[in-house]
Amino acid sequence: MVSVTLKSEYPFTGKRCAIGNLSYHYLDEGSGPPVVMVHGNPSWSFYYRKLVLALRDSYRCIVPDHMGCGFSDKPGDEQYEYTLSRRVDDLEYLLEQLGLTDSLSLVVHDWGGMIGMAYAARHPERIVRLVILNTGAFHLPASKPLPLGLRICRDTMLGTLLVRGANAFSVGASYVGCKRHPMTAPLRALYQLPYDSWKNRIATLRFVQDIPLSPGDKGYELVSSVAASLPQFRHLPILILWGELDFVFDHHFRAEWQKQFPEAELHQFADCGHYILEDAPEEVIPLITSFLERSHLTP
Repeated sequence: MVSVTLKSEYPFTGKRCAIGNLSYHYLDEGSGPPVVMVHGNPSWSFYYRKLVLALRDSYRCIVPDHMGCGFSDKPGDEQYEYTLSRRVDDLEYLLEQLGLTDSLSLVVHDWGGMIGMAYAARHPERIVRLVILNTGAFHLPASKPLPLGLRICRDTMLGTLLVRGANAFSVGASYVGCKRHPMTAPLRALYQLPYDSWKNRIATLRFVQDIPLSPGDKGYELVSSVAASLPQFRHLPILILWGELDFVFDHHFRAEWQKQFPEAELHQFADCGHYILEDAPEEVIPLITSFLERSHLTP
């Protein structure tokens, strides 16, 4: 049996960008047209590792770890404001520091959809393609209640104790996120690796607490503005790949994307969950590769 280690699964040398006095970790692999991959919570750049390996011979793959996630610094609240707008600022700063300000393809998942599309709304002229994986860039659909587990984590002290004390969010996601191919224990451990203490789980909790549900919540107006901006991207090549057994980003979210982007190429995976790149890489990665090739993505 092949040993599952960080080096074998994630054979990259990361780079770092200073944002103030904080260190922002990212992957910068390959050369060619830029493909920016934006992860969610509670994952990190590790989620995109197989896609990076598949694309880096032809594309420049940029994959940041959000502050508090992966190998980026994990500052306290006194050093960093864990909000959606700050996440977008960080992504914008990184891409501008790298000189990547045009012809960007975005791959987005989970919170990465909101962050990535908020960046796209700021700079629509920079975006040439979208790959959408179990995510949202709009408010919780009216037909979709917030799952009880998220509600507990977002709104209660019990949730804080579970997420920061027991790593319940990261552990739970590693169990329920894959359906076709449940994660092995070593793989679950790698997903949970950056979140190994109360201090290092701050972003995992703050992401959930930052979910805007009603006017007055931080980020609510930003989400509204991003949702309103989506029609301007309908002319772009868009690929939607969807695990239908995602307990959060389920068919309600997928239907909203279909409404927003009716001409998008859609592939649904009835037996897959939230971590679609983990559940069906043998199908999903070739679909992304083919999509980029067919979209005539050239330097």
